[in-house]
Amino acid sequence: DGRYYTLVYGKVASLNVDPMEKKPFFHFLPGSQAFSLATAGCNLSCRFCQNWEISQMRPEQVRNINLPPDAVVTSAENQGCPVIAYTYSEPVIFYEFMYDTSLQARRKGLKNVVVSAGYITPQPLADLLKVVDAIKIDLKAFNQDFYHQYVRGELQPVLDTIKQIASSPVWLEIVYLVIPTLNDNPDEIRKMCQWLKTEIGPDYPLHFSRFHPMYLIKNLPPTPVSTLERLRQIALEEGLHYVYLGNVPGHPGESTYCPNCGKLIVERYGYTINKNEISKGKCRFCGQKIPGVWS
Repeated sequence: DGRYYTLVYGKVASLNVDPMEKKPFFHFLPGSQAFSLATAGCNLSCRFCQNWEISQMRPEQVRNINLPPDAVVTSAENQGCPVIAYTYSEPVIFYEFMYDTSLQARRKGLKNVVVSAGYITPQPLADLLKVVDAIKIDLKAFNQDFYHQYVRGELQPVLDTIKQIASSPVWLEIVYLVIPTLNDNPDEIRKMCQWLKTEIGPDYPLHFSRFHPMYLIKNLPPTPVSTLERLRQIALEEGLHYVYLGNVPGHPGESTYCPNCGKLIVERYGYTINKNEISKGKCRFCGQKIPGVWS
């Protein structure tokens, strides 16, 4: 009769308590814990997927536990988590479950964050933006051919999603997994950074994350740290204020520096916060406002 039915409502395939930095969110309640969940399934087919054991499976192919929205919220409260994260696979696949859980979480004073590839149409995204507090978008490349060949999707809808989130009150962070020889072209990265600055401004964090051989792409080496450093430098040259390196614990590029005075204001080691010099959303040293959600 032309109706769609969700096959994953309340069928949780992965459930953990994670530090916010693991998502990664660096400008959203640093140091806090997120009650993190996913169902099976994805609307893309990335050949380099890091969570393919659940994202590239149907719900009947994985172990699930039944956890309706009210049970998710109660469990998050019992674990002392101020945030529920919809993550690991692709939350767009379990949209109805995520939406209902987010509504209940808000009523209990919890925040909601989404980790997504951004492959969603404008109207459901607009509805989702009313009930969540932050979204992290995985931008796979700034190249349509890459999306066709390695993701089985389109670039433009993801760019549209990024712009739509940035025009809302919901906090946004962007992650770019750097895969050697496939999406690490410096000129392309420069164009992407120019696009980000022009379309959404310089203040949303951009994370360049280190690739490790996974799933269907095991023939390439891990991303050289020197490549990540070069791309971070390009982003800073193009005027982006908060550019991070991911999957390189202990690297200075994990930390936050004030764009005004240049001082180190959030020192990170992996998922751990060693120092936080942001007070009431401002740099403690010079008073510069640091965009994000800090309390």
